[in-house]
Amino acid sequence: MPRQRGKLRVATWNINSVRLRLGLLKELVAALDPDVLCLQETKVPDELFPIEAPQALGFPHALFRGMKSYNGVAIFSRRPIAPCDIAPAWCAKSDCRHIAVQVDAKGGPLELHNFYVPAGGDIPDRAQNVKYAHKLDFIAETRNWFAARTGLARSVLVGDLNIAPLEHDVWSHRQLLDVVSHTPAETEGLTAWLNAGFVDAVRHFVPVDQKLYTWWSYRNRDWRLSDRGRRLDHVWVTPDLQGSLRRHVVLKDARDWPQSSDHVPVCVEIAV
Repeated sequence: MPRQRGKLRVATWNINSVRLRLGLLKELVAALDPDVLCLQETKVPDELFPIEAPQALGFPHALFRGMKSYNGVAIFSRRPIAPCDIAPAWCAKSDCRHIAVQVDAKGGPLELHNFYVPAGGDIPDRAQNVKYAHKLDFIAETRNWFAARTGLARSVLVGDLNIAPLEHDVWSHRQLLDVVSHTPAETEGLTAWLNAGFVDAVRHFVPVDQKLYTWWSYRNRDWRLSDRGRRLDHVWVTPDLQGSLRRHVVLKDARDWPQSSDHVPVCVEIAV
């Protein structure tokens, strides 16, 4: 992805442990050369975060929020960033699933949100599965919060949202309708959140009738051959930025990196 002047390249990746896969970030930077890199599932408390890593990778600015063994989000940036602590503690939990910054850009700062939505467990029933209930409550609360922000503009939302909302975001719409990540309650909730102020930046480039995945289970021995994927990782922008979208990359080859995450990086370039 050759760099062009006047463009902001934002990449997102569920790294599934930043300390375990720290070396793979060099591969990501070499392939995508992002200006801003958003990570999810860093799985490390702030005091143990490898603070030297962003600088070594060429990102002089970094912000992270983490906890031991679970969740965790981070933002590395080549451009100056400032914390944007305006959101609530989602579902009254301080479980390190969201971080937001203002990114320096021509014409004014961009508001950037990095989310790791709860996975939701295995049973798609609110009464039987508290994890699924938490997931539905989380996406409802985020939807309502963004919907209440009238005039939201110059904003980007990325992350592992743990939901494949469209028919062709999964390998089999029919077979996965009762599988967590593609159930109607989840897909309707995520679509409502998207419609609260954003457009789907990746589907801006890829028509909705084309298959598109960002995650393949570790259970698939030959993941390329079976290709039973799901699109769980997303980039959204506010409508005022849609006309500035220039290109995207889903770095599918990253799934073959040694000891890689089951997610692959997604990158969008914006002319700002």
